[in-house]
Amino acid sequence: MPNSNLSTVSELSLKEKIGQLFLMGFRGNDISEDSEVLNMIKEHKPGGVILFDKDMVHDQPVHNIKSPEQVRSLTKALQESSETPLLIGIDQEGGLINRLKPEYGFPETISHQKLGEKDDTVFTESHSRHIAKTLSEAGINLNFAPVLDLSSNPDSSIIAKRERSFGSSPEKVTRHARAYIKGHQQENIQTCCKHFPGHGSAEGDTHAGFVDITDTWEEHELAPYETLINEGLCTMIMTAHIFHSEMDEVVPATLSRNVLKNLLRKNLGFSGVIISDDMQMRAISDHYSLKESLEEGLKAGLDIFCFGNNLLKEQVELKDCVSAVEQLVEEGEITEQRIDESVSRILKLKESL
Repeated sequence: MPNSNLSTVSELSLKEKIGQLFLMGFRGNDISEDSEVLNMIKEHKPGGVILFDKDMVHDQPVHNIKSPEQVRSLTKALQESSETPLLIGIDQEGGLINRLKPEYGFPETISHQKLGEKDDTVFTESHSRHIAKTLSEAGINLNFAPVLDLSSNPDSSIIAKRERSFGSSPEKVTRHARAYIKGHQQENIQTCCKHFPGHGSAEGDTHAGFVDITDTWEEHELAPYETLINEGLCTMIMTAHIFHSEMDEVVPATLSRNVLKNLLRKNLGFSGVIISDDMQMRAISDHYSLKESLEEGLKAGLDIFCFGNNLLKEQVELKDCVSAVEQLVEEGEITEQRIDESVSRILKLKESL
Protein backbone atom coordinates (compact mmCIF):
# COMPACT_ATOMS: atom_id res chain seq x y z
CA MET A 1 0.00 0.00 0.00
CA PRO A 2 1.39 3.44 -0.91
CA ASN A 3 0.86 5.04 2.52
CA SER A 4 2.28 2.37 4.78
CA ASN A 5 2.14 4.33 8.06
CA LEU A 6 -0.37 2.06 9.70
CA SER A 7 -1.63 3.36 13.03
CA THR A 8 -2.16 1.17 16.06
CA VAL A 9 -5.55 0.97 17.74
CA SER A 10 -4.37 3.15 20.63
CA GLU A 11 -3.31 5.92 18.24
CA LEU A 12 -6.79 6.29 16.74
CA SER A 13 -9.62 8.34 18.22
CA LEU A 14 -12.98 6.64 18.80
CA LYS A 15 -14.37 8.30 15.67
CA GLU A 16 -11.40 7.11 13.60
CA LYS A 17 -11.77 3.58 14.95
CA ILE A 18 -15.46 3.55 14.04
CA GLY A 19 -14.59 4.67 10.49
CA GLN A 20 -12.40 1.57 10.09
CA LEU A 21 -15.51 -0.60 10.52
CA PHE A 22 -16.94 0.49 7.16
CA LEU A 23 -16.24 -0.38 3.52
CA MET A 24 -18.19 2.03 1.36
CA GLY A 25 -19.30 2.31 -2.25
CA PHE A 26 -19.33 5.72 -3.92
CA ARG A 27 -20.33 7.50 -7.12
CA GLY A 28 -17.78 8.70 -9.67
CA ASN A 29 -14.65 7.41 -11.33
CA ASP A 30 -12.10 10.00 -10.33
CA ILE A 31 -11.19 12.18 -7.38
CA SER A 32 -11.62 15.90 -7.71
CA GLU A 33 -11.51 18.51 -4.95
CA ASP A 34 -15.29 18.55 -4.56
CA SER A 35 -15.94 14.81 -5.03
CA GLU A 36 -18.04 13.00 -2.45
CA VAL A 37 -15.46 10.20 -2.05
CA LEU A 38 -12.63 12.62 -1.28
CA ASN A 39 -14.76 14.36 1.31
CA MET A 40 -15.78 11.02 2.84
CA ILE A 41 -12.15 9.85 3.14
CA LYS A 42 -10.85 13.15 4.52
CA GLU A 43 -13.69 13.77 6.98
CA HIS A 44 -14.82 10.32 8.09
CA LYS A 45 -11.89 7.98 7.30
CA PRO A 46 -13.43 4.68 6.15
CA GLY A 47 -11.60 1.38 6.48
CA GLY A 48 -12.09 0.78 2.78
CA VAL A 49 -14.08 1.24 -0.41
CA ILE A 50 -15.69 -1.08 -2.95
CA LEU A 51 -15.64 -0.54 -6.72
CA PHE A 52 -18.39 -1.32 -9.24
CA ASP A 53 -18.40 -1.03 -13.02
CA LYS A 54 -22.14 -0.42 -13.43
CA ASP A 55 -24.49 2.00 -11.70
CA MET A 56 -27.21 -0.54 -10.89
CA VAL A 57 -29.62 2.03 -9.45
CA HIS A 58 -29.82 4.07 -12.65
CA ASP A 59 -28.86 1.19 -15.00
CA GLN A 60 -25.91 3.08 -16.45
CA PRO A 61 -22.74 1.35 -17.69
CA VAL A 62 -20.06 3.51 -16.05
CA HIS A 63 -19.81 3.83 -12.28
CA ASN A 64 -16.26 3.58 -10.84
CA ILE A 65 -14.59 1.70 -13.71
CA LYS A 66 -13.86 2.91 -17.26
CA SER A 67 -10.42 1.60 -18.22
CA PRO A 68 -7.24 0.09 -16.71
CA GLU A 69 -5.50 3.49 -16.72
CA GLN A 70 -8.47 5.23 -15.08
CA VAL A 71 -8.77 2.57 -12.34
CA ARG A 72 -5.03 2.76 -11.59
CA SER A 73 -5.28 6.52 -11.31
CA LEU A 74 -8.38 6.30 -9.09
CA THR A 75 -6.97 3.74 -6.65
CA LYS A 76 -3.67 5.64 -6.38
CA ALA A 77 -5.55 8.85 -5.58
CA LEU A 78 -7.78 7.05 -3.06
CA GLN A 79 -4.78 5.67 -1.17
CA GLU A 80 -2.93 8.99 -1.27
CA SER A 81 -5.94 10.82 0.18
CA SER A 82 -6.31 8.45 3.15
CA GLU A 83 -4.25 8.74 6.34
CA THR A 84 -4.72 5.02 7.05
CA PRO A 85 -4.20 2.58 4.14
CA LEU A 86 -7.51 1.60 2.55
CA LEU A 87 -8.88 -1.80 1.69
CA ILE A 88 -9.94 -1.38 -1.95
CA GLY A 89 -12.33 -4.23 -2.67
CA ILE A 90 -14.07 -5.63 -5.73
CA ASP A 91 -16.14 -8.63 -6.84
CA GLN A 92 -13.84 -10.23 -9.41
CA GLU A 93 -14.74 -13.91 -9.03
CA GLY A 94 -14.45 -14.63 -12.76
CA GLY A 95 -16.99 -15.36 -15.49
CA LEU A 96 -20.28 -13.52 -15.03
CA ILE A 97 -19.22 -11.95 -11.74
CA ASN A 98 -16.44 -9.62 -12.82
CA ARG A 99 -16.35 -5.85 -12.51
CA LEU A 100 -13.13 -5.48 -14.54
CA LYS A 101 -14.61 -6.60 -17.85
CA PRO A 102 -12.93 -7.11 -21.24
CA GLU A 103 -15.13 -4.34 -22.67
CA TYR A 104 -13.26 -1.89 -20.42
CA GLY A 105 -9.89 -3.25 -21.54
CA PHE A 106 -9.30 -5.91 -18.87
CA PRO A 107 -8.42 -9.59 -19.52
CA GLU A 108 -11.03 -12.36 -19.88
CA THR A 109 -11.81 -14.47 -16.81
CA ILE A 110 -13.28 -17.92 -16.18
CA SER A 111 -16.12 -18.67 -13.75
CA HIS A 112 -15.77 -20.85 -10.66
CA GLN A 113 -18.15 -23.36 -12.27
CA LYS A 114 -16.01 -23.69 -15.42
CA LEU A 115 -12.88 -24.10 -13.27
CA GLY A 116 -14.64 -26.82 -11.26
CA GLU A 117 -15.74 -28.60 -14.45
CA LYS A 118 -12.18 -28.56 -15.79
CA ASP A 119 -11.14 -29.85 -12.35
CA ASP A 120 -7.44 -29.07 -12.65
CA THR A 121 -6.28 -27.30 -9.48
CA VAL A 122 -2.95 -26.32 -11.08
CA PHE A 123 -4.95 -24.50 -13.76
CA THR A 124 -7.28 -22.95 -11.15
CA GLU A 125 -4.29 -21.59 -9.22
CA SER A 126 -2.73 -20.24 -12.41
CA HIS A 127 -5.97 -18.58 -13.53
CA SER A 128 -6.49 -17.16 -10.05
CA ARG A 129 -3.03 -15.62 -10.21
CA HIS A 130 -3.97 -14.13 -13.61
CA ILE A 131 -7.04 -12.49 -11.98
CA ALA A 132 -4.99 -11.32 -8.98
CA LYS A 133 -2.31 -9.81 -11.24
CA THR A 134 -5.00 -7.73 -12.95
CA LEU A 135 -6.17 -6.51 -9.53
CA SER A 136 -2.64 -5.76 -8.37
CA GLU A 137 -1.89 -3.74 -11.50
CA ALA A 138 -5.15 -1.82 -10.94
CA GLY A 139 -4.25 -0.96 -7.33
CA ILE A 140 -6.98 -3.16 -5.86
CA ASN A 141 -5.92 -5.19 -2.82
CA LEU A 142 -9.06 -7.15 -1.85
CA ASN A 143 -11.10 -9.59 -3.93
CA PHE A 144 -14.46 -10.81 -2.61
CA ALA A 145 -13.72 -14.37 -3.72
CA PRO A 146 -13.52 -17.35 -3.70
CA VAL A 147 -17.13 -18.47 -3.34
CA LEU A 148 -17.32 -21.45 -0.96
CA ASP A 149 -21.02 -22.07 -1.54
CA LEU A 150 -21.85 -25.57 -2.77
CA SER A 151 -23.88 -25.84 -5.96
CA SER A 152 -26.47 -27.96 -4.16
CA ASN A 153 -29.49 -26.29 -5.77
CA PRO A 154 -29.24 -26.11 -9.59
CA ASP A 155 -32.15 -23.62 -9.59
CA SER A 156 -30.38 -21.15 -7.32
CA SER A 157 -30.76 -17.81 -9.09
CA ILE A 158 -27.79 -16.21 -7.35
CA ILE A 159 -25.25 -19.09 -7.14
CA ALA A 160 -25.67 -22.03 -9.55
CA LYS A 161 -27.36 -20.12 -12.38
CA ARG A 162 -24.61 -17.50 -12.29
CA GLU A 163 -21.83 -20.16 -12.38
CA ARG A 164 -20.44 -19.02 -9.02
CA SER A 165 -19.73 -22.40 -7.40
CA PHE A 166 -16.82 -24.77 -8.06
CA GLY A 167 -19.18 -27.74 -7.62
CA SER A 168 -21.69 -29.56 -5.44
CA SER A 169 -19.23 -31.54 -3.29
CA PRO A 170 -17.43 -29.98 -0.31
CA GLU A 171 -14.23 -31.76 -1.33
CA LYS A 172 -14.15 -30.22 -4.83
CA VAL A 173 -15.07 -26.75 -3.58
CA THR A 174 -12.32 -26.97 -0.95
CA ARG A 175 -9.65 -28.09 -3.45
CA HIS A 176 -10.40 -25.33 -5.93
CA ALA A 177 -10.91 -22.62 -3.31
CA ARG A 178 -7.52 -23.55 -1.83
CA ALA A 179 -5.90 -23.22 -5.28
CA TYR A 180 -7.73 -19.93 -5.90
CA ILE A 181 -6.52 -18.44 -2.60
CA LYS A 182 -2.94 -19.55 -3.27
CA GLY A 183 -3.02 -17.91 -6.71
CA HIS A 184 -4.06 -14.62 -5.12
CA GLN A 185 -1.44 -14.94 -2.37
CA GLN A 186 1.29 -15.00 -5.03
CA GLU A 187 0.24 -11.47 -6.06
CA ASN A 188 -0.37 -10.34 -2.43
CA ILE A 189 -4.12 -9.87 -2.98
CA GLN A 190 -6.37 -10.46 0.03
CA THR A 191 -9.15 -12.99 -0.58
CA CYS A 192 -12.53 -13.21 1.16
CA CYS A 193 -14.33 -16.55 1.43
CA LYS A 194 -18.11 -16.26 1.04
CA HIS A 195 -21.09 -16.57 1.81
CA PHE A 196 -21.06 -17.99 5.36
CA PRO A 197 -22.69 -20.28 6.48
CA GLY A 198 -23.69 -21.29 2.92
CA HIS A 199 -25.96 -19.79 0.25
CA GLY A 200 -25.87 -22.59 -2.32
CA SER A 201 -29.11 -24.34 -1.34
CA ALA A 202 -31.23 -21.18 -1.43
CA GLU A 203 -33.61 -20.59 -4.31
CA GLY A 204 -34.18 -16.96 -3.40
CA ASP A 205 -31.82 -14.00 -3.63
CA THR A 206 -31.06 -11.92 -0.52
CA HIS A 207 -30.61 -8.88 -2.79
CA ALA A 208 -34.38 -9.02 -3.27
CA GLY A 209 -35.59 -9.97 0.21
CA PHE A 210 -35.95 -12.53 2.97
CA VAL A 211 -34.49 -15.98 2.13
CA ASP A 212 -35.08 -19.00 4.40
CA ILE A 213 -32.72 -22.00 4.07
CA THR A 214 -33.94 -23.88 7.17
CA ASP A 215 -35.21 -26.85 5.14
CA THR A 216 -32.49 -26.93 2.48
CA TRP A 217 -29.16 -26.16 4.21
CA GLU A 218 -26.89 -29.11 5.09
CA GLU A 219 -24.06 -29.26 7.60
CA HIS A 220 -21.46 -30.30 5.05
CA GLU A 221 -21.71 -26.77 3.61
CA LEU A 222 -19.40 -25.78 6.48
CA ALA A 223 -16.66 -28.25 5.46
CA PRO A 224 -14.75 -25.94 3.06
CA TYR A 225 -14.62 -23.23 5.73
CA GLU A 226 -13.47 -25.65 8.41
CA THR A 227 -10.65 -27.03 6.28
CA LEU A 228 -9.39 -23.71 4.95
CA ILE A 229 -9.56 -22.06 8.39
CA ASN A 230 -7.52 -24.94 9.84
CA GLU A 231 -4.97 -24.53 7.02
CA GLY A 232 -4.63 -20.81 7.74
CA LEU A 233 -5.86 -19.91 4.26
CA CYS A 234 -9.17 -18.32 5.23
CA THR A 235 -8.32 -14.91 6.70
CA MET A 236 -11.49 -13.00 5.79
CA ILE A 237 -15.06 -14.29 5.58
CA MET A 238 -18.20 -12.63 4.21
CA THR A 239 -21.54 -13.42 5.81
CA ALA A 240 -24.76 -14.34 4.02
CA HIS A 241 -28.04 -12.60 4.84
CA ILE A 242 -29.86 -15.95 4.76
CA PHE A 243 -32.18 -17.06 7.57
CA HIS A 244 -31.97 -20.48 9.26
CA SER A 245 -34.41 -20.93 12.13
CA GLU A 246 -32.38 -23.71 13.78
CA MET A 247 -29.30 -21.46 13.85
CA ASP A 248 -31.22 -18.38 14.96
CA GLU A 249 -34.98 -18.04 15.41
CA VAL A 250 -34.99 -14.27 15.09
CA VAL A 251 -32.33 -12.73 12.82
CA PRO A 252 -30.48 -13.62 9.58
CA ALA A 253 -26.94 -15.02 9.75
CA THR A 254 -25.24 -11.63 9.28
CA LEU A 255 -26.82 -10.34 12.51
CA SER A 256 -26.70 -13.58 14.51
CA ARG A 257 -24.43 -14.04 17.54
CA ASN A 258 -25.06 -17.76 17.34
CA VAL A 259 -23.87 -17.95 13.73
CA LEU A 260 -20.87 -15.59 14.00
CA LYS A 261 -19.65 -15.88 17.61
CA ASN A 262 -20.62 -19.46 18.38
CA LEU A 263 -20.48 -21.29 15.05
CA LEU A 264 -17.78 -19.37 13.19
CA ARG A 265 -15.52 -18.07 15.97
CA LYS A 266 -15.93 -20.73 18.68
CA ASN A 267 -16.75 -23.96 16.82
CA LEU A 268 -14.70 -23.39 13.65
CA GLY A 269 -11.94 -21.40 15.37
CA PHE A 270 -11.95 -18.45 12.97
CA SER A 271 -9.88 -15.50 14.21
CA GLY A 272 -9.79 -13.36 11.05
CA VAL A 273 -11.98 -10.52 9.79
CA ILE A 274 -15.74 -11.01 9.37
CA ILE A 275 -17.32 -8.70 6.80
CA SER A 276 -21.01 -8.41 5.99
CA ASP A 277 -22.46 -8.85 2.55
CA ASP A 278 -23.91 -5.56 1.29
CA MET A 279 -26.07 -4.16 4.10
CA GLN A 280 -28.33 -2.49 1.54
CA MET A 281 -29.57 -5.84 0.25
CA ARG A 282 -33.29 -6.06 0.98
CA ALA A 283 -32.96 -9.05 3.32
CA ILE A 284 -31.46 -6.50 5.74
CA SER A 285 -32.55 -3.02 4.61
CA ASP A 286 -36.27 -3.90 4.39
CA HIS A 287 -36.34 -5.07 8.01
CA TYR A 288 -33.85 -2.99 10.01
CA SER A 289 -33.04 0.70 10.34
CA LEU A 290 -29.42 1.75 9.89
CA LYS A 291 -28.83 2.04 13.64
CA GLU A 292 -30.58 -1.27 14.39
CA SER A 293 -28.56 -3.17 11.80
CA LEU A 294 -25.28 -1.69 13.09
CA GLU A 295 -26.15 -2.51 16.70
CA GLU A 296 -27.19 -6.08 15.89
CA GLY A 297 -24.17 -6.59 13.63
CA LEU A 298 -21.68 -5.38 16.23
CA LYS A 299 -23.29 -7.47 18.95
CA ALA A 300 -23.23 -10.48 16.63
CA GLY A 301 -19.50 -10.08 15.94
CA LEU A 302 -19.17 -8.33 12.57
CA ASP A 303 -15.88 -6.51 12.04
CA ILE A 304 -16.66 -4.65 8.79
CA PHE A 305 -19.98 -3.46 7.38
CA CYS A 306 -20.17 -3.22 3.59
CA PHE A 307 -22.44 -0.54 2.11
CA GLY A 308 -22.10 -0.73 -1.67
CA ASN A 309 -24.36 2.28 -2.34
CA ASN A 310 -25.35 0.63 -5.60
CA LEU A 311 -28.64 -1.12 -4.84
CA LEU A 312 -30.99 1.55 -3.48
CA LYS A 313 -31.64 5.11 -4.69
CA GLU A 314 -30.89 6.45 -1.24
CA GLN A 315 -27.16 6.48 -0.50
CA VAL A 316 -25.92 5.53 2.96
CA GLU A 317 -23.46 8.16 4.14
CA LEU A 318 -20.48 7.20 6.23
CA LYS A 319 -21.03 10.17 8.54
CA ASP A 320 -24.45 8.71 9.49
CA CYS A 321 -22.92 5.28 10.12
CA VAL A 322 -20.19 6.74 12.33
CA SER A 323 -22.70 8.90 14.19
CA ALA A 324 -25.00 5.91 14.81
CA VAL A 325 -22.16 3.84 16.31
CA GLU A 326 -21.03 6.83 18.42
CA GLN A 327 -24.60 7.00 19.79
CA LEU A 328 -24.55 3.26 20.57
CA VAL A 329 -21.34 3.76 22.56
CA GLU A 330 -22.80 6.78 24.40
CA GLU A 331 -25.95 4.79 25.21
CA GLY A 332 -23.88 1.91 26.58
CA GLU A 333 -25.17 -0.56 23.96
CA ILE A 334 -21.69 -1.07 22.47
CA THR A 335 -18.39 -0.71 24.35
CA GLU A 336 -15.26 0.89 22.97
CA GLN A 337 -13.48 -2.37 23.82
CA ARG A 338 -15.82 -4.19 21.41
CA ILE A 339 -14.88 -1.74 18.65
CA ASP A 340 -11.18 -2.14 19.50
CA GLU A 341 -11.46 -5.92 18.98
CA SER A 342 -12.65 -5.43 15.39
CA VAL A 343 -10.22 -2.61 14.61
CA SER A 344 -7.30 -4.75 15.84
CA ARG A 345 -8.29 -7.50 13.40
CA ILE A 346 -8.75 -4.98 10.55
CA LEU A 347 -5.35 -3.33 11.12
CA LYS A 348 -3.66 -6.74 11.36
CA LEU A 349 -5.18 -7.65 7.99
CA LYS A 350 -4.01 -4.37 6.46
CA GLU A 351 -0.54 -4.94 7.86
CA SER A 352 -0.36 -8.28 6.02
CA LEU A 353 -0.85 -6.38 2.75
